[in-house]
Amino acid sequence: MKVVIFGANGKTGLQLVEQALAKGHQVIAYIRRAGSVKIENPKLKIVVGNLNETLKMKDAISGCDACISALGGGSLTKHSPEMMNGIENIVSIMEKARVHRFIYLSSLGVGDSRYYMNPIVRFIVCNVIIRVPMADHTVDEKRISKSSLNWTLVRAGSLTDGQLTGEYKHGTEKIKLRGNATISRANVASFMLQQLTDTKYYQKAVWLFE
Repeated sequence: MKVVIFGANGKTGLQLVEQALAKGHQVIAYIRRAGSVKIENPKLKIVVGNLNETLKMKDAISGCDACISALGGGSLTKHSPEMMNGIENIVSIMEKARVHRFIYLSSLGVGDSRYYMNPIVRFIVCNVIIRVPMADHTVDEKRISKSSLNWTLVRAGSLTDGQLTGEYKHGTEKIKLRGNATISRANVASFMLQQLTDTKYYQKAVWLFE
């Protein structure tokens, strides 16, 4: 499968690239800084570009089977219009290019998943610590959910640098969480890549944690 990964140079993005290559996928890593992905593999193509360079993005997306976003704003206090505009561009290009599968890394606490949290944790996490990134994810989720794509919104718990274990919980039903749910970036990448060939969560927002 030919997959474009946006945000491929971040911690989760690198996990996605490494694991996708290990599974035999052809990977196009779309990154903003040259040299930030130091992986050599004949099945890896690196494209350096910004999220407003629509011709480069169209070139990367056209002819692929799926796109994955691990984009993040990089700040807890400042909104990221570049990322939000980038998601708008990705979705629009995918629709025009008839590339249907889009998997987007969001955050537990976005949308109705905020109410699955303990009220104290919800206040600390959603209203204080990552209030701004969650607001950005909310904008992205709304745009994606209105698209004609076969999208999946992955609302992951707080990300850690833990190992790939393959042991995690996921679903779409209402649940009650205790404490601050976490999950390793390696496990997030593993789950997201599984969605490339799984239709269970088409056009759904799924919670994910260990």
